[in-house]
Amino acid sequence: MQIRPDNPLIIQGGGKVLLEARHPRAEEARDFLGRFAELEASPELLHTYKIHPLSLWNAASAGMGVQEIVDGLRKWSKFDVPADVLQTVQDTVERYGCLRLLPHPTEPGRLLRLEFQTGYIQKLVTGAPALRELLVEDGKRTWAVAPGHRGIFKQRALQSGWPVEDLAGFHEGAPLGLELRPTLASNDKPFAPRDYQWEAARRWWQDGRPSGGCGVVVLACGAGKTIVAIAAMALARTRTLILATNQAACAQWRRELLDKSTLRPEDVALYTGEEKAIAPVTIATYQILTWRRSKDAAFEHLHLFEDQDWGLIVYDEVHLLPAPVFGATASLQGRRRLGLTATLVREDGREGDVFALVGPKRYDLPWQVLEDRGFIADTRCTEVRVPFAAATLERYNRANEGEKFRIASSNPAKLKVLDDLLRRHRDDHVLVIGTYVDQLQEIARRTKAALITGDTPHAERERLFAAFRSGALRLLVVSKVANFSIDLPDANVAIQVSGSFGSRQEEAQRLGRILRPKKTAASFYTVVTADTKEQEFALKRQLFLTEQGYRYQIEERAAG
Repeated sequence: MQIRPDNPLIIQGGGKVLLEARHPRAEEARDFLGRFAELEASPELLHTYKIHPLSLWNAASAGMGVQEIVDGLRKWSKFDVPADVLQTVQDTVERYGCLRLLPHPTEPGRLLRLEFQTGYIQKLVTGAPALRELLVEDGKRTWAVAPGHRGIFKQRALQSGWPVEDLAGFHEGAPLGLELRPTLASNDKPFAPRDYQWEAARRWWQDGRPSGGCGVVVLACGAGKTIVAIAAMALARTRTLILATNQAACAQWRRELLDKSTLRPEDVALYTGEEKAIAPVTIATYQILTWRRSKDAAFEHLHLFEDQDWGLIVYDEVHLLPAPVFGATASLQGRRRLGLTATLVREDGREGDVFALVGPKRYDLPWQVLEDRGFIADTRCTEVRVPFAAATLERYNRANEGEKFRIASSNPAKLKVLDDLLRRHRDDHVLVIGTYVDQLQEIARRTKAALITGDTPHAERERLFAAFRSGALRLLVVSKVANFSIDLPDANVAIQVSGSFGSRQEEAQRLGRILRPKKTAASFYTVVTADTKEQEFALKRQLFLTEQGYRYQIEERAAG
């Protein structure tokens, strides 16, 4: 066995990889691992990664081959790479492209041709009952799929270990004249997408080839995913449906489109709970698409997917796609699709459905690269650990497991810490973010700050956000409604007082509220109750950001 003690990785059988977090070359090794493996645990000294099939297939779709992965593992490992890991990498990566969907040569529009790399693979695929029932025998040696089964076939194939390379092409949709503006409509300043924004759009588009025009772009909050979408729309030049997380995000999309493209106000409509208009570019919320009168009723607004001759559907915050939209997307595989997200992590484990139905990851730029280039803010992350007062500790110890997290999250001792942090940042633009409304109401009363929750009317939310942007308000208390797609460029401090259990995506999105580039470093605080369920979940929440290279300083507070 060859031993290289100066290397930072220990690769174990079964695909587990350990990274020495304080090794001088840890960042280089982490950037390599992040392209095809997932961080599972991040204690202070030793981070644990797992090589998963889906992460390998995303890497393969982005052009990363077996040899590049194998050579990299050997380069960074302290010991010989286990043979089973090398074999798994080869077998898994080489499965991408073994099964392809193509336009049918004789019956276009009625069938899609399946192409198998070998006869043995054809036998395996056609012998799987879940796949066989969707197949149409197309002669003695060929098989096809009905266009309406294109999505469900890809879902089932992925679940069976066969990622489909979809080369069947797309319906062009109604044409849309759209160009990027050379100057912003709002202030006539010069405008052009950054190099990485154009690169992301071009990788998604792939020169209009059958494999292009579908997939996911992963960029940090504040890095300009909306501009990537506008560039993609300029390449596709087709009627577009944009799906966003809430009404504020829809309004923000409309402002960006009118500011940075040649679209006119009448070309862009909102389809939300407050107004339901349709135009060549229509922006809708996920909430309106999944609204129904009762749990047994039909989804009344899913018809929007078919109401226009859409050629492109944009999924903002694609990691949040609700199940009914997944279902609708399965039947929309003939339309081009662009997913935008800061993290592909889904807490429900449906990353595979994003891969199969929206498309593979086309572009991913590490957050630290963006920070180093000045495109997102230099950010310091701190976890402040607060003890319980004696009476609250006794209540916590008596509570059942389900109640303990809520008690720890609402620890009254956090209020004194909050007071200290607000004094420390009295001259900054501060967001106090939490999950529990009663806790946030108490904080708003205590600090005399404005509060935004799910019950705040849309017009009032917009007024308060605008006041914060203008500097009229320097402190804003917000619930989870502000987790996504809210542009607050001057926010430079976020104080998180409670979160949603171990949600990695929420941690990333909340940090994203302060990532717009600025002259001074931003500060992100997470206040947790020490030695409780909340501290355990905080470690899980931080996993994605740790993978991106962020480090949390620990600040211990004494009792009282």
